[in-house]
Amino acid sequence: MAIIPYKSFFDLDRFFEDEDWFLPVISKGKFFPEMDLYETDKEIVAEINAPGIDPEKTEIVIENGILSVKGEGEEKKEEKKKDYLRKEISHRSFYRSVRLPVEVDENKVEATYEKGILKITMPKKEAAKQKGKKIQIKAK
Repeated sequence: MAIIPYKSFFDLDRFFEDEDWFLPVISKGKFFPEMDLYETDKEIVAEINAPGIDPEKTEIVIENGILSVKGEGEEKKEEKKKDYLRKEISHRSFYRSVRLPVEVDENKVEATYEKGILKITMPKKEAAKQKGKKIQIKAK
């Protein structure tokens, strides 16, 4: 029997390995789907690689500038050998949470699930779209 080391600081290690550690990502569950979070001029987009999840059992919440995604599904495998059939079904669940870099309009958020990718499109609020204002200097 192999001994598997317990990683008590697994989530903490992942926090500092993330390139954007100032936008922490929190993960819980048996499987950790990868997430891409990117920004355009008009929106923030999150793409989560989550094959096998059930869109009906997936919950997306945006609260206090934090996007949280919770989902579950089943992964089915079949393996045929000589005179028997072995079927393995595993229940998979996950929870991902990430702080958004700007305010988004929660009433206009859209989510699609296609070919194992959950895509969440979050339009920026008008104030967040403005990158800054150029100030004219008056010489005296």
